[in-house]
Formats: sequence, C-alpha cells, structure tokens
Amino acid sequence: MRARFLELLRSASAAVLAVLALIAPGAAGVGDAAERAQPTSLLGSYLAGRMARGLNDTTAAATYYGGALQRDPDNQLLVENAFLMEASEGNWQRVEPLARDLVKAQPAHRTARTFLALADFKARRYAEAEAHFTEASAHPIGELTGALARAWLALAQNNAQEALNLLDTQKLPDWASYFLRYHRALIADVAGRPADARAAYERMAKNDQRTLRITLAFSRHAARAGDTKLAQSILNAYFERAKGEPHPSARALLSQIEAGERPELLVRSPDEGLAEVFFGLGEALSGEGNLGIGVVLLQYALYLTPDSLFPLVTLASAQENSKRYAAANAAYDRIPKGTALEMIIDIRKALNLNQIERVEEAKELLDKLASRNPADVRPLEALGAMMRGHKRYAEAAQYYSRAISLIDVPDAKHWTFYYSRGTCYERLKRLPEAEADLQMSLKLSPDQPLSLNYLGYTWIDHNRNLRQGLAMIEKAVRLKPDDGYIVDSLGWAYYRLGNFKEALKHLERAVELRPDDPTLNDHLGDVYWRVGRAREARFQWEQALTLQPEPAEAEKIRNKVENGLPAGPQGRQPKRPKQVQKQERAKPRTAKPSTPSLQ
Repeated sequence: MRARFLELLRSASAAVLAVLALIAPGAAGVGDAAERAQPTSLLGSYLAGRMARGLNDTTAAATYYGGALQRDPDNQLLVENAFLMEASEGNWQRVEPLARDLVKAQPAHRTARTFLALADFKARRYAEAEAHFTEASAHPIGELTGALARAWLALAQNNAQEALNLLDTQKLPDWASYFLRYHRALIADVAGRPADARAAYERMAKNDQRTLRITLAFSRHAARAGDTKLAQSILNAYFERAKGEPHPSARALLSQIEAGERPELLVRSPDEGLAEVFFGLGEALSGEGNLGIGVVLLQYALYLTPDSLFPLVTLASAQENSKRYAAANAAYDRIPKGTALEMIIDIRKALNLNQIERVEEAKELLDKLASRNPADVRPLEALGAMMRGHKRYAEAAQYYSRAISLIDVPDAKHWTFYYSRGTCYERLKRLPEAEADLQMSLKLSPDQPLSLNYLGYTWIDHNRNLRQGLAMIEKAVRLKPDDGYIVDSLGWAYYRLGNFKEALKHLERAVELRPDDPTLNDHLGDVYWRVGRAREARFQWEQALTLQPEPAEAEKIRNKVENGLPAGPQGRQPKRPKQVQKQERAKPRTAKPSTPSLQ
C-alpha cells in the first residue's frame, strides 16, 4: 500500500511539473506538450487537470481529464470536468458523447442539456431540442436561456406569434428584462413584423441605456425599413454617449447608411438569433469575471455561427484576460478579413505575440500594418510601446516621432505620445528633448501623474528646478496616493535632497503599497542606513535580493549588505522614476495602444 501511494505521489508530482512547464513564457504547442506529458496514473492525470484548469489552460486540462477518463470511464466527476473543458475549447466531437453520458447520471445538468438542445436544433430536431431546453430551465439563468431559446425554436417552426407570446409571458427578475425585450425586437424583425419590432426597440430606448448591440440592431432595423433619419439619429446619440473613440462597427454602419445603402438586419435567421442568446449571456458573464461559464456560452454561440464576428472577438478578449495569448490569436484568426475591426484585431494579435516572446514576429506584423495605413497612428503607437517595453528606446522614439508627425493639432488625448517619447529620450540621455516632450505632455493634459512625476524627478535628478520638481512629484502623489511607484519617487526625491526624515516616511509607505518590488525595498534600505538604522537597512536590502532584481542591481545590493553605503549624504545616484522601471522590467502588457474597445 505504501509503495502504491508513493507511486501515485510521484506521478502526481510529475504531472504538476508538466503543467507548470506548459505555462513557461514563450511556450508553444500547449496541447501537444500536454499529450507528451500525460501522467501514468489516474490521480496524476486528475491533479494535472485540476491545476491546468486553475491556470485557465483549458487545452491542457481537457487533455489531462481525458487521460483520467480513459482509466476510469464511469467516474461522473471526471465526465463533468472533461465535458466542461472540451466545451471551453469547442471540441464538439468530444463534447457530444460526454454530454450524453453526463445527462444520464445528472438529468438536470444545465450546461450539458443546453448543448444537446443546440445539437438537436442544428439537426432540425425541434421537439427534442425543446425538451432539452425545458430540462435546463430550473435556474434563473437557465430559465432565461430556456425562454429565449424556446422563442427562437418557435420562430424556426414558423410560429412567430407563439415566439413573441413566450417572451411576453415570462416572469423573470428585472435584470433579465433587457434580454427579453431585445430578443422580442429581433424576433419580430426576422418574422417580418417591423411594427412590432419598432415598438419593442422604442420601449427599450425609454427604459434601457442604449448599448452598442442595441444601437446596431435598432439602427439597422430603421435603415432596413427606409427610415434613414432615425437610423442616423440612433447612431449619433450613441456617439455622443460613447467614452473615447466610438466603436468602429458603429462608424462603419453610419458610413454605409449615409452612402444610401440598406444594411442587413443584425440577426437574420433563427440560427443567428439563438446564437445571439448565448453570445449575449457569454459576453455578460465573461465581462463580470465569470470566464469559465462565459467562455462555454461563447463557444455555444460559435457552434451555431462559427464565423460570427462579435462572439469570436469576445472569446479572444476572454482568452487574453486569462493570459492565453496564443488561444486569443487563434480566435482572431477565425475572423474573416475586411471587417471594420480588422485594424484593431491585427494590433491585438501583435501585442499577444509580444506577450509570448515572439517579438520580431509582432514587430513585422505592425510594420506591415503601418505601411498599409500610413495615416493611422495606432500601429505606430503599438510599435513604440512594444519597443519601449523591451528597452529598445531609439527604435521606440522613432515610432513615436512618426506618430506625432501625423497629428495635425495635438490635444489632451495625445499627451501619451509626448510622455512616452520623452521617457525614451531620457533613457537615451537626450535630456533637452526629453524635457521638451514631458513639458508638452503636461501642456496638453496638466494633471497626468506619470508626466508630473517623471519630469519632476528628472529635474531633481539633474539638480535643476528643485522646488518646482518636488512640487510636481507631490502633486502626482496627491492625484495617485496609492501608487507605490510614485510615492517611492517622492521619497527618493527627498532622499536626493538630503531630507532623510521626510524620505523615510514616504519610502516606508511605498513599500507598504508595493512590498514585492525589489527597487522600493532597496531604497528603503538606503534611507534606513542614512538615519543610522543599519540592521534594518541590511534586512531591507536582503529582502530586495529575494525579489529578483536585475543582475546589475543585485550586485550593487549585495555590496551594500556587506559594506553598507559609502560616506556622504546621498550615496549612489538614484534611478529614473520607479513606475517606469516597473513597466520596463515587466512584459509590456500595460503598453497597449489606446485603441477602441473590440466589444
């Protein structure tokens, strides 16, 4: 028994190590790696599947649970986990038999029943589909899904009035009323009852804030009916409410309507309508952080309409939120070319390639995008951010300069271009140009903490404009009092000015805010040394060493642990503002361009 237990533990440990290897930076071919690393025991496969699922690696989790299921095919826990992971991946040939096994043991299993309903719907077995949807309705979300699905089922059988009645008679919570009204309008339009559709849309306009999806559906309905003025007013009202750049799909639709074209309805068939049910719920759930079930519902939408733009974009965004960048790009690659989102999708793909260390491939994609769109700043902004994140400052500055040259009259939204180029110039020791850009960024947007902090610190670091520089950093701290890097900059500025008492207060606060940063711990050690607290200084430096500082910095810290700081009021020269150091040490995930949302 003991030998068997030790064998299982060894197998489980090997499985855990295999899963960890799968998430190493730059790992490729995750599914293949998982296949090669399949543990040799049931326990090992199960534990590996659980770990992979916890890491949101559903590809590996599906493989591991599948391996466990081969060893114990009647284990309902394994059947359920394997089903959910295969559904998350859209592996429909494996999903269907698992769903059928699952409902035999758990007849009310909502997610499995729903898939079987969709399979029957695609096969035009409508009675069987309705039975499955009914079984899946014993839950508020299941009840809503079932009501909407049965309405589209009725329409698929040419019974439009029954479809509308099903939505009118539902007694669901207030949050569900949005979906009921929205799908009532869609069903009426597909059924060729534009007056009913118009009434439903107008009711929504009174009771709901018009979202992008409603805006697109209502404006397409109006334009299709020949009411161009109404369609334009719906879109223009959306543009007035939009924060930042309006969605490209809405812009493209307005251009189409202004050109005299009659666009298609947003939903044109019962198949697309049923897919819209699962897209809407999947988008809502994944947007609220429920990525597991959200991704499954998005995959259900794609099961019905495999090339649908918005479900694919939302699925890709969910994969990005799970840090599954290769999977996100696989979803983007399924989107047909020529959509209004093509530019943004290509930029996202490049940024995802950068996340998995395929930097030159990402750069090539963005360079080609910039060449094809010479008047668009977005590929250049992305290139600048990516090169800056990899400390290739000269290249980054060139890209930012090309972007700035395309701006006719800079305004507040362009402050980031000047700030980013200014930081590159500072790193290249082109200080007059850095100062000019940072001042320009503040002229465009005076209350940006990053610009205030960077310019203020640069002045102090070079013993210029000391009072003004300190005031800028203090203002940055007031604007972002819980930003550990900016608080650290204030403390380090006081340190540079020889005010160790004030420096100590702020540097201790900075480490409270960001205890996991080696540079902040290093700075706190320096000020402890200057105020005569040598034991605490060495403790703080040793703590900094445990947090994996860059090799050159680690050597300096080890020297301080052994010898302390040299005599003098300031010791070694300080670094640039700390929040920029953090951005440069990390992968450039925070350096995405300010493109419109894809959703």
